[in-house]
Amino acid sequence: MKKTISHTSEIQSFDSVSELPPQFQDLITKAESALKSSYSPYSGFSVGSALLLKNGEVILGSNQENIAYPSGLCAERVAIFSAGTNFSEEEIETIAIVAKSIHGEVTNPVTPCGACRQVMIEIESSQTNPITVIMHGSSGTVWVSKSVGDLIPFYFSSPHVGRAK
Repeated sequence: MKKTISHTSEIQSFDSVSELPPQFQDLITKAESALKSSYSPYSGFSVGSALLLKNGEVILGSNQENIAYPSGLCAERVAIFSAGTNFSEEEIETIAIVAKSIHGEVTNPVTPCGACRQVMIEIESSQTNPITVIMHGSSGTVWVSKSVGDLIPFYFSSPHVGRAK
C-alpha cells in the first residue's frame, strides 16, 4: 500500500537585518566579524557564523578551505565543534550564518550544507531546547528558523547506531 509522508517547515522571512530583534542583529554583526578569519582562497566564498550558548557566551566560526578538498570545514561546524570543546555542558540557543563572495553581493540567505545540518540536528536532539538558525547573505533577506528540524526534517538517526558509553 502506497503511503504519503509529508512534513511542513516554518521559516520566517525578513526583508532586512534591521527588522530583526536586537539580539539577532547583534549575532549577525558578530558572524560578520568572523568573516575576517575565513580562509577561502579557492572558492572566494567566505562564511561566518556566531552561535549563542545558554550561558551567554558567543562562539565564532569561519569556513576554512584546503586545496585537498574536502579537507576544509564549514563555518557552522567550526563554531559548533569549538563550543563542544570549550563549553561541552552548554546548550546552543542560536546560530547566525552570513556570507560574502568575491564574485558579487550575496543577497540570498545562506543556508547550512547537509553535513552541517546533520551535525546541528544531532546537537539539537541532545538538548532540551531547539536551536534557532538565522540565515543571511551580505545584504537583503534574512531567514529565521526556530529549529534545525525545519531545515532537515528527515535526518539520519537510527536505534541501531548508539552512543558509546
